[in-house]
Amino acid sequence: MTETNRQIVLADLPHGKLAPEHFRLTRSPRPTPGEGEVLLRTRYVSLDAANRAWMQGATYRAALKAGDVMAGGSLAEVVESRFPGLASGDLVFADTGWQEWAALPGRHVTKQPNIEPLPHLLSVYGVAGLTAYHGLLECGRPKAGETVVVSAAAGAVGSLVGQIARIMGCRTVGVAGGAAKCELLTRELGFDAAVDYKAGDTRRALRAACPDGIDVYFDNVGGDVLEACLFNMKLHGRIACCGAVSQYDGEAPAHGPRGVPGLIVTKRLVMTGFIVMDFAEKNEKALADLAGWVNSGQLVVREDIIEGLENLPGALVGLLAGENVGKRMVKVV
Repeated sequence: MTETNRQIVLADLPHGKLAPEHFRLTRSPRPTPGEGEVLLRTRYVSLDAANRAWMQGATYRAALKAGDVMAGGSLAEVVESRFPGLASGDLVFADTGWQEWAALPGRHVTKQPNIEPLPHLLSVYGVAGLTAYHGLLECGRPKAGETVVVSAAAGAVGSLVGQIARIMGCRTVGVAGGAAKCELLTRELGFDAAVDYKAGDTRRALRAACPDGIDVYFDNVGGDVLEACLFNMKLHGRIACCGAVSQYDGEAPAHGPRGVPGLIVTKRLVMTGFIVMDFAEKNEKALADLAGWVNSGQLVVREDIIEGLENLPGALVGLLAGENVGKRMVKVV
């Protein structure tokens, strides 16, 4: 067993766009677990737009500081346990950060089933799948025959939201960047239509794709796409606010969505912000439904796996630039 621990440290807090130069690779001694702790070997690190938001200040977790090991969740293997209920060889989801080894309190990790393929534990059966499921069904409350629009529709969460909406009997429209992603949405993932926000007037394109208006909008990006959807919402429409990736990286936008208060009032809209932990008590049913849909072929899982701990910085920068299709993660071992 190696005695060193490779770690990716946040060298400097970015003041503009994130770049690989904001990180550095360091080495430290492999940690030793104390009483009540487990020694974990990181297998796959999850990459999410929220990683960038943590650099901007406190969110639902403490803000990152220069010199910190970069934060992030991972699928990890228990190598040594001093915590009852966890044994060597068990798989867990844990906030290991970007490093090969971590010693954490056993009560802070979540045991996972040993299934194949393992990356599904970070995608459809992980935070991405649960976020898509709960955010759409609990906050969006779609009904059969309604029109559901989702932004970042080729991403980890959005690609699942659109498919779940289709399973619920809805007409689904994805907003994505580029013709290739839009074609993938309709050809491979079963979306009824797709809008390329890079192609021009998004508001007009949405109106054409949703001539009767939007019943449910699942927002992953904020900014101009949110504004365009707001103007196309139907009376009593619902908006599930999952993220605002358009505002995480680089300079603050010149303006937020315009006309929001008036539109919310006149259209009697409901906007609901959420994080996946809000619905943890419903995860058992969510995971059962997701597994059923995957096994039946109704839900297609796309994953974007990059190998090597040292490639984490570039992989996150690429995620923020929209390089990925489906859930992006880095395989460490």
